[in-house]
Amino acid sequence: MLLRDGHLSAVYGLRLGDGREVVIKASRDELGRVAACVAAQAALARSGFRCPAPLTSVTSVEGDLAVHAEEFWPGGEMLRGDDPDVARCYAAVYADLMERLGQVRVPPPLPSPHWLGWDHQGPGPWPPIHELDSRDQSLVPGFVTATAIWATKRLRRSQDHPKVLGHADFEAQNMRWAGRELLVLYDWDSLAWMPEPVLVGSAAGVFANTEAPTLAPLDSSAAFIETYQVMRGRRFSTDELELAWAGSLWTATHNAREEALLGRAPAATTALRTQSAARLALASA
Repeated sequence: MLLRDGHLSAVYGLRLGDGREVVIKASRDELGRVAACVAAQAALARSGFRCPAPLTSVTSVEGDLAVHAEEFWPGGEMLRGDDPDVARCYAAVYADLMERLGQVRVPPPLPSPHWLGWDHQGPGPWPPIHELDSRDQSLVPGFVTATAIWATKRLRRSQDHPKVLGHADFEAQNMRWAGRELLVLYDWDSLAWMPEPVLVGSAAGVFANTEAPTLAPLDSSAAFIETYQVMRGRRFSTDELELAWAGSLWTATHNAREEALLGRAPAATTALRTQSAARLALASA
């Protein structure tokens, strides 16, 4: 076995009898959602984007386990740092990725990943997550819940915006680099279908996440959003910029809630405490 990893998905790296090295991924997710993500990943690989190409279609195992194989791409290092210069490197990659995904035609991968699940249909700011919902919610700091509520309200005013396909887990831990050149982007079962500025804002908030999720500094998120627009050759409207800033908050509120309920170090909570008011103001939330 070459590797064994995974948080929401089980990931196994294997060397086959013929010498080929492959990765097997298995996740308990809706089969149609995973199949759409893998189809998009295959299209991106054909386009030359730096991602492993799927080697099989998605197969349902034991009813709710979606399984497929893809190429094994080892090597490279995480690009660490959260300053504006690093943010611009990540934004350039995200702009290229979103340009390519705009040419991909797959069924919308729904529902959205729960860490960006502001568009769920239930009550409250967060989608149902049994592991978290079953715990004592009084442990969640009040400002975290309030920020999530305001950000969710602002994001839900975007329902009439065109929806696009985008990577919703654009974190440093999911990429490997050679210096400032991207070698590979992983985690393709984390695609989402929502307005472009929301996806961009989310990426601007999480791009620096490595071992523990947090929230990038405000000026770095601003550099990311600005660079993305320059690389795509179009400016966001005032409304779109507000949506981007609301999107930059949402995943941080989810991560802060998870920290509180699971007793983890409050990295996202601390960053959110110092930045939430400024980001909410930029979002007009």
